[in-house]
Amino acid sequence: ISRSFSVRWGASFGRGADFDSWGQLVEAIDEYQILARHVQKEPQSQHNNSEFTEQKKTIGKIATSLQSTQSQEEFKLEDLTKLEPILKNILTYNKEFPFDVQPVPLRRMLAPCKDENLEFEEDEEEGGAAVESPPSFPARVPGTVLPRLPSEPGLMLLTIRIEKIGLKDVRQCINPYITVSVKDLNGIDLTPVQDTPVASRKEDTYVHFNVDVELQKHVEKLTKGAAIFFKFRHYKPKKRLSSTKCFAFMKMDEIKPGPIVVELCKKPADFKRKKLQLLTKKSLYLHLHQTLHKE
Repeated sequence: ISRSFSVRWGASFGRGADFDSWGQLVEAIDEYQILARHVQKEPQSQHNNSEFTEQKKTIGKIATSLQSTQSQEEFKLEDLTKLEPILKNILTYNKEFPFDVQPVPLRRMLAPCKDENLEFEEDEEEGGAAVESPPSFPARVPGTVLPRLPSEPGLMLLTIRIEKIGLKDVRQCINPYITVSVKDLNGIDLTPVQDTPVASRKEDTYVHFNVDVELQKHVEKLTKGAAIFFKFRHYKPKKRLSSTKCFAFMKMDEIKPGPIVVELCKKPADFKRKKLQLLTKKSLYLHLHQTLHKE
């Protein structure tokens, strides 16, 4: 049972909990059921390993708890949140299980639908032809942003506060978040890609984030023609994956302290900036605030 599985399980559980907290019970139950099947599927590869006996029991109980959401009566959201730390620490969890449930026998595993996927996929329309990040960059964990780099004398670091994004159909955006990347003119990543946590709230025509993203390179060390990209992504229950809705970018000559609004472009994200189209004629923007740090 690898660490990557527990990270994915935790992310999927977070999506279900978000649906639940927003009153989208059908989507929440759907997500919990998918997760239950994936949770049951993984231990099959460990069936001859006695070391995982206790983990299998715990996983069986988690599956039972998640599957019981179909009745909508047995567990409430505040109850299910107790599962999150167990999912994220499945390899080391040794406390008493929070619910009195019998583990689902793993041989009763439901076959997952062919389109179920807990990976964080790019859009189909982006063709899967995205340029790979250099192998030196660490693996991304969704919903986390990286800390500020150590300062260097005479060099500037940039903090970008993602305040909000204006959209005409904010209510239809489920679990929205923004992926931030820095690309050269060929679309190659110059820094690790970062995903913001899910938006803090939706109001009128805005999705609010209020998240600080630290540029993972000193400004002076960025190559000429580089740009900072912001992909607005949201979850699509039918496809069971996160999809890009639109994107925006900021060029190097736009790096200066204070607020800035950036126009939104139609997907797919064009990192080479050859065929840019505005998302809409309406005045909708990504609202940012920049802070420069210099030792």
